[in-house]
Amino acid sequence: MSKRTHTTEVGSIACTDLSDLGAGKEGWLVNDPNLLCALDMHTIALANRYQTVIINWADPEGLVAKIRPELSPIASEYITAIEWLVFEEMRALAVGTSRGYFLVYDLKGDLVHRQLIHPGRILKLRVRGSRRDLTQDTAEEEVCVVMPGVLARFDGSEIQKMLQRWFQDSNSNFWDQKPKQRDSEDLENSYERLPHQLWNVSKYGPCADAAITGLMPPPLMEVQSSQRYFCAVTIGEDSVISAFRLSEDRSRSLVGAILSKVVPATFSTISSLSKMIWRSEQSPKKSEPKPQSFARGKVS
Repeated sequence: MSKRTHTTEVGSIACTDLSDLGAGKEGWLVNDPNLLCALDMHTIALANRYQTVIINWADPEGLVAKIRPELSPIASEYITAIEWLVFEEMRALAVGTSRGYFLVYDLKGDLVHRQLIHPGRILKLRVRGSRRDLTQDTAEEEVCVVMPGVLARFDGSEIQKMLQRWFQDSNSNFWDQKPKQRDSEDLENSYERLPHQLWNVSKYGPCADAAITGLMPPPLMEVQSSQRYFCAVTIGEDSVISAFRLSEDRSRSLVGAILSKVVPATFSTISSLSKMIWRSEQSPKKSEPKPQSFARGKVS
């Protein structure tokens, strides 16, 4: 009997532009710790420390774009995270750097937005969809920026509005005979800073990974309001996993730790860890034996 294969070829990323990322060497796609990858429906983005290549893997002769961010040579800045931003028909690539800058590029490789989140290295960029209200079916996208001991959250609607303005301006400049070339500094001042929430989650030390897993109810004995609370799960560098209740209101931005426990370092995904936490929380705890009370005595 012939050997069965459970894989199907869906595309190819063979491209001469990948030679700048180390393509052509055996194991270049797996053994390079500095190589980052982000996969979309029809495109793939590959990045090393200083440049990014966007390829249409469904059509190798189609879209190819090279991105070389303006990084600070004095601070030895480099690319640390990439992720796709998809809003209906609009697609863009988010890039995080070692200095805490959040960059957004279109599919042509043009810089759309540049913003400093917090001084420090961006570890991960995560995009997730969530329900805006537990009683409604309306959904929203959110972008989570993970840094050592710091979490930032962007509302997807704000990023979508920014991309809509960018594409409208790009279409209007298409008919301009002398389009204006803007550098990163001018672009950083051309639009308002994207509003976002920023939390300090370093109560148990710097984190190696983190994610906002969804909404959660407010603390007990608190007046009900329209205020939203988010649940965040962090994994420390010492394999300590913690869950936090994050307040949306800056005036009440104290981060409350819900749970913290040590887990084996072999766990690699946020989802499996968060499920393990909530299952362990539901298990009944044995009450500790109380000491016997003193008998009443009388002094004679």
